[in-house]
Amino acid sequence: MDTTAGTGRLMLAATPMGEIGDASQRLRDALGAADVVAAEDTRRTRALAKALGVEITGRVVSFYDHVEAARIPMLLDEIAGGRTVLLVTDAGMPSVSDPGYRMVAACVERELPVTCLPGPSAVTTALALSGLPMERFCFDGFAPRKSGQRKQWLGTLVAEPRAVVFFEAPHRLAACLADAVDVLGPDRRAAVCRELTKTYEEVVRGTLAELAEWAVEGARGEITVVLEGAQPISAAPADLVDHVESLVAKGLRLKDACAEVAAANGASRKELYDAVLAARSD
Repeated sequence: MDTTAGTGRLMLAATPMGEIGDASQRLRDALGAADVVAAEDTRRTRALAKALGVEITGRVVSFYDHVEAARIPMLLDEIAGGRTVLLVTDAGMPSVSDPGYRMVAACVERELPVTCLPGPSAVTTALALSGLPMERFCFDGFAPRKSGQRKQWLGTLVAEPRAVVFFEAPHRLAACLADAVDVLGPDRRAAVCRELTKTYEEVVRGTLAELAEWAVEGARGEITVVLEGAQPISAAPADLVDHVESLVAKGLRLKDACAEVAAANGASRKELYDAVLAARSD
């Protein structure tokens, strides 16, 4: 971290997801010392500072989705003028499905210093609690809201060997898991993590079919889902034709569907493509 006096910088800081004790000393120091605090919700940030026993001496400005673009030029000028801008969101790390990345990109473009105060993250917390293999993983943000788009997105995960982490709204969780059963099958394992680090934290693990049945009763709070990576299984191309055709019926191109199914099942993509064409001709 550049500590040269008079050098402006952008500081991204992770904030607690629920448990106030997760706040780092660096976050406390930054809240009290920053010239400008750019907050997703200024009221929540002031409440956080009060709970931490910190007095915010700098200027507090709102920085949420609808004002992000308008705020960036002003914040860039502050940094270029030698001031420190602290960017925080309501919970977790800025830029991870929250405002922030556009600000970072703008600083990079103008060659202004950027640093990060690490801390709580729903993504890595959910992975650690999932009980699923996670040596390799990817993060997909929020699942698409509409069923058709959601099924298309799930189709891209049929052969994904990495664990997949995504966020979902509680009122859409049951529908999302039902779509996952349709597209990925009932036996794929997953974990639904609810209210991480908070009083009513809950982690429900099982197959997609089991989780879909559980979710029908409704879930509350902030939801993070971890999906097990696809397990390669060797199979004869002829046995995979129906799977390919089901993906094609959902909108995938034949070549793309063959590539996904072949990768997930340890089959030859060319042999599978030929098998589909042969089945169609029959």
